[in-house]
Amino acid sequence: MARQRSNAVRIIGGAWRGRRIHFPGAPGLRPTADRRRETLFNWLAFDLEGARCLDLFAGSGALGFEAASRGAAEVVMVEASREVAAALAATRDQFGTDAVQVVHAQMARYLNRAPQRFDVVFLDPPFAQPRLAEDACRRLAEGGWLAPGAHIYLEVAAHADRPVIPVDWEVDREKTGGDAHALLYSAPA
Repeated sequence: MARQRSNAVRIIGGAWRGRRIHFPGAPGLRPTADRRRETLFNWLAFDLEGARCLDLFAGSGALGFEAASRGAAEVVMVEASREVAAALAATRDQFGTDAVQVVHAQMARYLNRAPQRFDVVFLDPPFAQPRLAEDACRRLAEGGWLAPGAHIYLEVAAHADRPVIPVDWEVDREKTGGDAHALLYSAPA
């Protein structure tokens, strides 16, 4: 029987700096690179302590665990793959934290619930499905999921068209590197 390959990324800052997150290989799962995460968390440096965060396409968990490591009060990780969600829950348990909640659900199903307000939202959908980004942005804005002035991080393929986002979101920062284009938006205050 062939053994399934396990992948890992390391947390680059905060209380869990240097700890590894192990995750199974899955189609479309592509962790945010260390350098891009470092840039993102420098952008969010003063807005993360005590924040409520939503990692909507959690995948490896690199963004959500990094946020929790750096002082986010609560991180909700939403993951469509049962196997990947189980790996996220195992990592949460290894880290001994109750600040991280793992939800096994498709993005659209999760956002059809009664909304909670989040201060920071991470959107890093599979690059092979670019419409997911637009759909998630629309649902977040229309569904009441964003706290006033919330930050929304969006990572899309560098070669893809920029997704259509709500007209009242402002681009705070953006950077292209490697295969990805990173954008940080602010919702209206």
